[in-house]
Amino acid sequence: MFKGRHFDQSVILLCIRGCLAYGLSLRDLREMMAERGISVGHSTIHRWVVHFAPVLMERFNRRKRSVIGKWDADETYIKVRGRWMYLYRAIDSIEFWFSEYRDLPAAKRFFTKALARHGRPDHIVIDGSQTNREAIVSCDATSRLQDCSRRRSKPIRIRQSQYRNHRIEQDHRRIKRRVRPMLGFIDAHPAAVTLSGIEMVHMMRKRQARYAFNPNPSLSEQFESLAAA
Repeated sequence: MFKGRHFDQSVILLCIRGCLAYGLSLRDLREMMAERGISVGHSTIHRWVVHFAPVLMERFNRRKRSVIGKWDADETYIKVRGRWMYLYRAIDSIEFWFSEYRDLPAAKRFFTKALARHGRPDHIVIDGSQTNREAIVSCDATSRLQDCSRRRSKPIRIRQSQYRNHRIEQDHRRIKRRVRPMLGFIDAHPAAVTLSGIEMVHMMRKRQARYAFNPNPSLSEQFESLAAA
């Protein structure tokens, strides 16, 4: 994974973890490395995050535990090059989708991805969004039609209220607190990759992956394990 890199694996992982897990800017990380006698530019750290975060995320998903039968789903706003884009999320850190638009096709892509990866929940809690409700109904119907098992699936129950999604609103704040020191994104692709890495760290902290030899690994140990996979 790190073959041919100028810097040691431990340095690269430390910088990636610092960027994704803590309220540090790239320049903060550059200064921290300089204090340790390591000269690395903030643009290099950014390239490491964009390159390695998807690889780590892919390896993490192979270890991910099955999710519960209840999802809380909503979207939040992330600024990219001065304009708002939308991060669709389902918790507890079940799935996410970063989209330029907040509309029915975007919501359908999000729920289609979540259902394909995690199966069908018993019910989904959303706010008053009629668009999200229509997307769930449509994706649920498609999922049941594609179900090849003999067991007849029941429709997903949708619990909808403007005030029912308090849990996910609180969860959004964790993402916003981490993104704020970055002072905004300049391109959609690096933004999506970085957000996926932040979501991965969020899942790591909730112990949502299985590790054969350590049932309760630290964040650092989880990064090391994924890098060695």
